[in-house]
Amino acid sequence: MSRLSFTPRPYGKLIQDHILDTPRCGVWAGMGMGKTVSTLNALDILELVEPGPTLVCAPLRVAQSTWPDEARKWAHLRNVEVVPIVGDAKARTRALARAWGASASIFTINYENLPWLEETLRAQRRAWPFRRIVSDESTKLKGWRGSQQTNANGTEFVRGAGAQRSRSLARVAFTHARRFIELTGTPSPNGLQDLWGQAWFLDQGARLGRTFKAFSQRWFRTKHQGFGTEPYDHAQAEIEDRMRDLCMSLNAADWFDLREPIKNLIRVEMPTKARALYQDMERKMFMQIDGHEIEAFNAAAKTMKCLQLANGAAYVDENAEQWAEVHDVKLQALESVIEEAAGMPVLVAYHFRSDLSRLQKAFPQGRHLDKDPQTIRDWNAGRIPVLFAHPASAGHGLSLQDGGNILVFFSLNWNLEEHLQITERIGPTRQMQAGHDRPVFIHYLVARGTIDELVLARIETKREVQDLLLETMKRKGYA
Repeated sequence: MSRLSFTPRPYGKLIQDHILDTPRCGVWAGMGMGKTVSTLNALDILELVEPGPTLVCAPLRVAQSTWPDEARKWAHLRNVEVVPIVGDAKARTRALARAWGASASIFTINYENLPWLEETLRAQRRAWPFRRIVSDESTKLKGWRGSQQTNANGTEFVRGAGAQRSRSLARVAFTHARRFIELTGTPSPNGLQDLWGQAWFLDQGARLGRTFKAFSQRWFRTKHQGFGTEPYDHAQAEIEDRMRDLCMSLNAADWFDLREPIKNLIRVEMPTKARALYQDMERKMFMQIDGHEIEAFNAAAKTMKCLQLANGAAYVDENAEQWAEVHDVKLQALESVIEEAAGMPVLVAYHFRSDLSRLQKAFPQGRHLDKDPQTIRDWNAGRIPVLFAHPASAGHGLSLQDGGNILVFFSLNWNLEEHLQITERIGPTRQMQAGHDRPVFIHYLVARGTIDELVLARIETKREVQDLLLETMKRKGYA
């Protein structure tokens, strides 16, 4: 893949300088605003003045693909190699061994494997090798409730409640890492109480309280009904003021032209077995899933089968009623988008009924855009966190802009008109007409090396479908 010339966004250097100037810091900016590449730029500079490997903790898909892909994408990062510590135990161990060499400076790992990392280093009797830690999607640390204490020998140690991954990270966050960088779209998706755990990893509780109890007693009170807590009126302003020197917040509306949607391409990697099925369909127009034989008799049927496999499931009968699931990587990617939306409603475009069934199972809080007019009223009133819509059902005249400004294409299809129509349901023009001063975010979930990429090219360039297919067949040696 040829590398691209990098044109920084106007605020990119602000993120980079904040990371360079603030050893323990947070960057709060929405998905698609360039947090990853800005952080890579800062880490590349830090490697010159503070040599030593960096560990990036992230959700699995982000650790496996997003960070390595971003480093490979840009020409100015050609000397930066990102090594994912993912896969089975043997693969993780091989990747980890490179942390003591000079061949790579950035390593990524999913949060769930942090306890494994701690145990492996202990078993190998090796010291913690990473001088810097990046917590991507730092809300994963929001449940931390521990503290730093001193035992009879004067040695500090971490104790307290929280997920094992947080405890593993807490034991090295201050004793072994000179820098700790937190990245997230919204640090408090479920309220201000989410901030304490993340803030602790930056300053050990110096700003918001040494313990979660102290934090809660200072800024929260019991609700009038006697159940749960709520923040005092002054809590948000005071908490934000205390964190201001460590955490920078970027609002997309301050930097982007609201007349154009902010588009974000999210690539996913199909698992090996699913990839083999997909390639078999491309090569032979024939495949077998769970004992069901499927044959694509023409190019149109073939592309539909390939699109189904890219999404994660394929029909296994002639009537398109039964389907078999082959992977869930797009569901994982959508989960990340919904999580980073931090409570903002998300409109999800799907194409196949199998997609809808899987989406409803994976996200039970979601609703389907059906023929009931109350569904649209509930969406526009903010009562539906995730709305699943087929582009053909969200056509002319439908107004969804009051309900949200985030659209995710879980599935792609060749119909350009349908794509334009569902986009316009929450599009910039409708947002401004409705008085919403906010950008529109469009996320495309694309399986790498599949027909998804051709459909996206069709949408962006309006090229004929036949031309795109013939060009791809020649490039892959099928014609």
